[in-house]
Amino acid sequence: MNIQNKIVAVLALALSLAAFSQAAETKTLRFGISPGPYGDLVAKAIQPGLEKKGYKVEFVTFQDWVQPNLALNNKETDVNVFQHVLYLRKFSADHNLELSQLIKIPTAGLGLYSSKIKSLNQLKKGDEITLALDPTNLARSLRFLNKAGLITLKVEIDQTKATLHDIATNPKGLKFVPTEAAQLPRTLGSAAIAVVPGNYAISSGLNLSDAILLEELTEDTKNIIAIRTENLNTPWAKDIIAVVESEEFKKAVEDRKNIFFSFQKPDWYKTKWNVK
Repeated sequence: MNIQNKIVAVLALALSLAAFSQAAETKTLRFGISPGPYGDLVAKAIQPGLEKKGYKVEFVTFQDWVQPNLALNNKETDVNVFQHVLYLRKFSADHNLELSQLIKIPTAGLGLYSSKIKSLNQLKKGDEITLALDPTNLARSLRFLNKAGLITLKVEIDQTKATLHDIATNPKGLKFVPTEAAQLPRTLGSAAIAVVPGNYAISSGLNLSDAILLEELTEDTKNIIAIRTENLNTPWAKDIIAVVESEEFKKAVEDRKNIFFSFQKPDWYKTKWNVK
């Protein structure tokens, strides 16, 4: 083999090794999601940007709010998208998990939905209201009902931990029925009102505009991308943040053809893009 052929062979080998190295470095990111709009948000607004950066994105779908964080902790997934930070903190403390918030995302709030009444003024004494049974979202629902004027909560309590025992006044004698969050839309056939998280409302076919009243979210009740604490400073975690903060993400969120357009935006988003 002459010198020129040897050089060509060496270059071909180098290119082959480089291609192999690049393929070997391609990382699969497994997103834990619940059925509904947040999985769609990942697919339409986050996955394309990550794929441009050389990642492969896979989805692991869960039907409840318990398994996603357990699977994340057990390294069955790399991140999840379904919860707000209050729920993450409570669940992590209760189960001794080292999980953290990576970044907040646009979020659909709780809504008061009904197939029986059109206005809160139509509620009758003893009517049934269903609401999430997990402690964090039960407290959140009670705060929402308090703000709506249907109940009052005891003044001396920590309202982020409110329970049914902390209701001070209930003028209409409403009956409150804690229910698994995913099942709340199904209670509309029996309950006068269901307090439904936005993702479950949308995934069940309800529109946010169908709500009698929508929650005004606080920053700590806007949804997050969650991650194992040990991975917060990894290059791939920083790449997820870069994608979420990108112009392409904003375009997907603001596209009026997507349901995310009506979601409430986190503070960083409103500041970065100068939107209300």
